[in-house]
Amino acid sequence: MELWPACIDADYVAGVRDFARREISPQADDIDRRDVYPRDILKAMAKAGYNAVALPVEDGGAGLGYGHAAAVFEEVSYASAAVGISLITIFQAQTIIRIFGNDTLKREWLPQFGQGLLSSYALTEANHGSDIRSLDTKAVRDGEGWVLTGEKSFITSGSAAEFFIILAETPVGVSTFAVPAGLDGLSSYIGTNSATFGLRNGPHVNLVLDRVRLPGHALIGVEGKGVRQAVGTLNYSRTLAGAISIGIARAAFDAALAFVGKRKAFDQRVIEFQGIQWYFAEMLAEIEAARLLVYRAAEALDSGVDQDRYASAAKLKAAKVATDVAALAVQVCGAYGVMENAPFGRFLRDAKAYEIAGGSAEILKNTLGKYLTRVLAAS
Repeated sequence: MELWPACIDADYVAGVRDFARREISPQADDIDRRDVYPRDILKAMAKAGYNAVALPVEDGGAGLGYGHAAAVFEEVSYASAAVGISLITIFQAQTIIRIFGNDTLKREWLPQFGQGLLSSYALTEANHGSDIRSLDTKAVRDGEGWVLTGEKSFITSGSAAEFFIILAETPVGVSTFAVPAGLDGLSSYIGTNSATFGLRNGPHVNLVLDRVRLPGHALIGVEGKGVRQAVGTLNYSRTLAGAISIGIARAAFDAALAFVGKRKAFDQRVIEFQGIQWYFAEMLAEIEAARLLVYRAAEALDSGVDQDRYASAAKLKAAKVATDVAALAVQVCGAYGVMENAPFGRFLRDAKAYEIAGGSAEILKNTLGKYLTRVLAAS
């Protein structure tokens, strides 16, 4: 009996599950313990067609919808959320170019994502986190090109990225740039706040831009519209972040269920105690509800209707459910739940980290509140 039937295309999901079981699960604990970027896994995923599943075929992608993308993130993150967050920075970069990039950028970079291009999305600065309306990193025109100067902080996937999306302030406002690694003046270092307790996919880096020169076409979209572009792509990353949280929740649930199904206490299996059954009943219902919301959000991405509402709600709900399920999984497994060689600590750390990363619960509630005020204003 299948506890977690596919929400879309059962054959496709079965293929992703098999890949994750073979290629990712055996390395999950090691990735977490050593805090390393899973480069080889991401390259293998590209060969399997997963890194560009939602890109159009003409851009080198699989041409599938965001339901398929959500399934990839869910199944991959069931094995390792660190791989999931590594993949999400790739999707963030390709999405902003797909939606806002000029034809030159699209021709140059979109096909490379399907070939395994590793990327990072560099918004954060030491003095600017959720509020990116003004930035310390500056971009000025130099003839037909641009020169970027500044420093980005706490950049996820930055330790292995071959390509960056960088937000910088121009004279007319914040703008977005496509920046390949290896340019003169572009360097990175590991700062004092580089490691996190969850979603450990390599140390976060500080990215230094010392008069980095870019061609004119490296500007993504219209100058001064960077904040709008970033917000416009958040719905995609938040939906897929919700799928990552579902993967974490399912993994914690399954591992705990397997333990209590075998563990005996007072002459019976632990799962036979009614109180324990109630815990699992509640967890199952919560995961199912959050999972359906994530796939509803994926439908909204494909249709373009109510994206803010469903993406924000999906990440808010899924992240909370994952944290609650992971914590309860520790509890029902007792001493085994807190052992270093058990996976529950990783599940709990990853789940909690995603209540902050990619849009905190408070920011998501603000977004949903603004959506409701718009509904009232339109009624």
